[in-house]
Amino acid sequence: MTEISIPFLDMRSPYEELRDEMDAAYRRVMESGWYILGEETERFEQEFARYCGVKHCIGLGNGLEALHLILRAYDIGEGDEVIVPANTYIASWLAVTYAGAKPVPVEPIEATYNLDPSRVESAITPRTRAIMAVHLYGQPADMDSLREVAARHGLSLIEDAAQAHGATVNGRRAGSLSDAAGWSFYPGKNLGAMGDAGGVTTDDDQLADRIRVLRNYGSRVKYHNEVKGFNSRLDPLHAAFMRVKLKYLEEWNARRKALAGRYLEALADVPDLILPHAPRWADPSWHLFVIRHPERDALQKHLTEHGIGTLIHYPIPPHLSDAYREMGYKQGDFPITEAIHRTALSLPMGPHLRTDQLDRVVDAIRLFR
Repeated sequence: MTEISIPFLDMRSPYEELRDEMDAAYRRVMESGWYILGEETERFEQEFARYCGVKHCIGLGNGLEALHLILRAYDIGEGDEVIVPANTYIASWLAVTYAGAKPVPVEPIEATYNLDPSRVESAITPRTRAIMAVHLYGQPADMDSLREVAARHGLSLIEDAAQAHGATVNGRRAGSLSDAAGWSFYPGKNLGAMGDAGGVTTDDDQLADRIRVLRNYGSRVKYHNEVKGFNSRLDPLHAAFMRVKLKYLEEWNARRKALAGRYLEALADVPDLILPHAPRWADPSWHLFVIRHPERDALQKHLTEHGIGTLIHYPIPPHLSDAYREMGYKQGDFPITEAIHRTALSLPMGPHLRTDQLDRVVDAIRLFR
């Protein structure tokens, strides 16, 4: 078995870089004796809300529950429809399903991989309640156009910002571009916890209040339950670690942007290779650097043989997964999405990827075929 000398994502180096601050955060929480919600979580919520440019952040258990609780707080459920990208990770769809509503997939713009506003309008029906845009791979969706569509039809606009920590549209950060945004702080994200964690950002006071109640068994006061709630709370230990990392997010994103620029320049003339495209109005977070190639599987095997770690985001689109077999979709129903999923390959990317490692990835790609 080939030894991977260039990992897809270096998960150890972030801790090594911030070891003293991370260890101090751990000790602070452990010595406090408070391990559910509390001051540490509240401080992270305030700091991340300020970073995103919104009034509220509500810390939750994971990104899927963040999207789910947004829908629940809007009373979206049985008989309702939510427009989602056909091309996304399945969590976007699952959140709609868990709320009891129906996900209605719409094809992406092929160049950006994100929801196509020109196709959204034709998918709206009298049952549509919301549009959920995903900033896939850290590339921001066209939120200005989607907001116009949502406003015309009286729909809620939701961001799945799980991969977009720090991404901007016309200078405004992800998390502030919609009525509410769901976040994942999974360890591999640009801003990651040390386990599962998530959150919601919003300027809507009423929505924020409802989500705070829903996350805590439907209760504001212990044992006084107002509604049938859930258990989805951001642990203070995760919050403490992310408070440290948040201070470095802009610097680490700048490293990602420089690496992406180096990839784009070095691979620009490689035949059959499709590189990421960011519109002028978008500044991606470069959570992933996703290329496309008609011989994707052979290219991945070739890179593995050269000791280079890669991943496929994502091999099976939601409409063709066994989980959504009951919806009756078949191969060919969403040809743009299916073409992306057949050809997409994620190259090593992260703030601790060295330029000499990136150059080895480029050299290996140029040797293919």
